[in-house]
Amino acid sequence: MDAEERELFAKSLKHATAHRTGAGLDAALDDLGWRDAFAADPQAAVSILFELQGAAGTTSSALDDVIVAAVGLDPAPHLGAVLPPLGRTDAPGEVVGQEVAVGGLGTAGLSRRGRAVVVTGSGDGGVAVVDTAVLQLRTVRGLDPLLGLVEVAGALVRPTPRSDPPRTAWTAAVAAGQRALAHELVGASRTMLDLAREHALERVQFGRPIAQFQAIRHRLAESLVAVEAADGALTAAWDDGSPFAAAVAKAIAGRSARTVAGHCQQVLAGIGFTTDHALHRYVRRVIVVDRLLGDGRSLTRLLGDDLLGRRSLPSILPL
Repeated sequence: MDAEERELFAKSLKHATAHRTGAGLDAALDDLGWRDAFAADPQAAVSILFELQGAAGTTSSALDDVIVAAVGLDPAPHLGAVLPPLGRTDAPGEVVGQEVAVGGLGTAGLSRRGRAVVVTGSGDGGVAVVDTAVLQLRTVRGLDPLLGLVEVAGALVRPTPRSDPPRTAWTAAVAAGQRALAHELVGASRTMLDLAREHALERVQFGRPIAQFQAIRHRLAESLVAVEAADGALTAAWDDGSPFAAAVAKAIAGRSARTVAGHCQQVLAGIGFTTDHALHRYVRRVIVVDRLLGDGRSLTRLLGDDLLGRRSLPSILPL
């Protein structure tokens, strides 16, 4: 899409994410033709939507569409995806004899989607589509109940694979999901920084706004550097297109979001600890989203182990 189309699309999505969440936002995305935009320009559709979701603290089932498309199926309103448990990137299905043991997570919209994509990572592998009704879904209350994640479990009679995907299908799905979630972390980080900056300008101590104090300026500046570093890594990940670059971007975005959350909490001081202020919603969100499809620490460790195993360095990302 050209610049004018992108601006109009972003404006429409901003209005939708600011006023709706969950099933309401899913309906709005259908009305706005987000899947069509995703098919035509994945980078624009994913980056705009997920950053706006992070900025508004809302949620949708768009991650299902991102994963479904990456494994080689056509995204559709009735088709969801099973994700790995928090902190992990391995496929959520495991072939055990004539059964498939499923253990993972799903978005809040998975229960509303009649079919679920299950990727297996053992045995001969494959991508299977099963009725969501045969899976056990349990709502995860946890740290961020507004995110609406569900725990997915089940032991299925081994289904006939829906397709014969390449062995890199799950790797591609993880990379696509990591880029999307990294954009959400960047969006949430920008909002946390805005909240802290506004407070620093308005809060007066010793006769002047605390934004004039050097310690406050340093924390805000370090937060801005962290956000821009994550944004730059994401741009490079889209340009590079490799799973390695996607994992690096997700790791940087997760670490940056936690850095921003800590600094902004310090700037906001006591008010930032209360539920009267909006900060707590974003802190909760980034902690959980950071752990989806690998958190900053685990991904850094996995990337390091991979480099040691291959005994070679990848090409430098175009930062």
